[in-house]
Amino acid sequence: MGTQPLSYYKEGILKGDRRILAKAITLIESRHPDHRELGRLLVEEMLPHTGKAIRLGITGVPGVGKSTFIESFGMQLIELGHMVAVLAVDPSSQRSGGSILADKTRMEQLCKAEQAFIRPSPSGGTLGGVARMTRESLLLCEAAGFDVVIVETVGVGQNETTVAGMVDFFLILMITGAGDELQGIKKGILELADAVAINKADGDNVAKAEKTRKELEMALHLMQPSSLTWTAPVMTCSASTRAGLEAIWETVQNHHRRTVASGDLQAKRKSQSLEWMWALIQDGLQERFHRHPEIRRQLDRTISRVRQGETGPTTAARELLFLLDNQ
Repeated sequence: MGTQPLSYYKEGILKGDRRILAKAITLIESRHPDHRELGRLLVEEMLPHTGKAIRLGITGVPGVGKSTFIESFGMQLIELGHMVAVLAVDPSSQRSGGSILADKTRMEQLCKAEQAFIRPSPSGGTLGGVARMTRESLLLCEAAGFDVVIVETVGVGQNETTVAGMVDFFLILMITGAGDELQGIKKGILELADAVAINKADGDNVAKAEKTRKELEMALHLMQPSSLTWTAPVMTCSASTRAGLEAIWETVQNHHRRTVASGDLQAKRKSQSLEWMWALIQDGLQERFHRHPEIRRQLDRTISRVRQGETGPTTAARELLFLLDNQ
C-alpha cells in the first residue's frame, strides 16, 4: 500500500472527501509500523475537529433485520439533512469472513447516497485491535463532517460491551417473543441499553410486537439502569415500512440533549477516552511481548513445559515477563 504525506489525508478528510477518508481508514488498519505511526499522527491532528457527532451503537439478535433497519434509519436521517457513517465491529471475521460485506451489499440505497459512508470492519485481528481501529475510524468520520456515526456489532458476545464503550447511545434491536429473546441475550447487555426497539412490528405482527414490548419493559424495570437520569424506553418499529423510526430518532436526540445539559455526555466521553488509553496500553504490551526475540525463541518450549506439568503457569509467566523486562 502506497502512502501519501500527512497533509494529503488531513486536507482530504476536512474537505469531506469520502475516497480519501476510506484511504485514511485503510492506513489505520495497516499492520505496517510506518503506516501505523502515520495513522496515529493523523488521528492526533484530527482530534480538534471531532466530538460534534452523535455516536450511536446498534446491536441485535440474529434474524432481527439489523441491515434493513440501519439502511432505513440511515436513509431517514439523510432525508432530515444528516451525514451518516456506518462502521462495524466484527473480530469474528477472522474465522468466518464476516457478514458485514454481505450487509453492505444489502444496504444498496445507503451505499449509493452521497451523504453516507459505510465501512466494513477489518477482517482478522483481536477484538481489542478491531475496536482500536473502529474508534479511530469514528473520529476520522467525525472530522470528515459526518454528524451521525453508527457503530454496528456483527455477531454476539463481547462486542456489545466494547461498542457501548465508544458510543453515546446504545440501541438494542429485538423481535417478538420476549421470553425466548431474553434467553438469547445476556442480562448484562440489556443493562447497557439506552433504548430497546422491537423490529418487524408490521402486518399481523403488530399485536405480538406490542405484547413483547410490554414484557421487555417489565423486565428492564427490574434491572439496574445504566444512568440515574435516563430510563431506557422499549419501543416498536418496522424497518421495512419505516414505522416508529422517527420516534427512535427523537428518543436519541432527547437523550443527547439531556446528557449534554447535565454534563453526563462530556463525563462519559472523558471516561471512554481513559478506557481507550488503557486498552491501547494493554494491546501494546501484548504486541511487544510477542515481538520480543528471546520470548519468541523460548515461548513454544515454555508452553510445552506447562502443558506437560513440568513447570507451573505462575513460574512460566514470571520467567517470560522477566525476559520482557531485560530487553
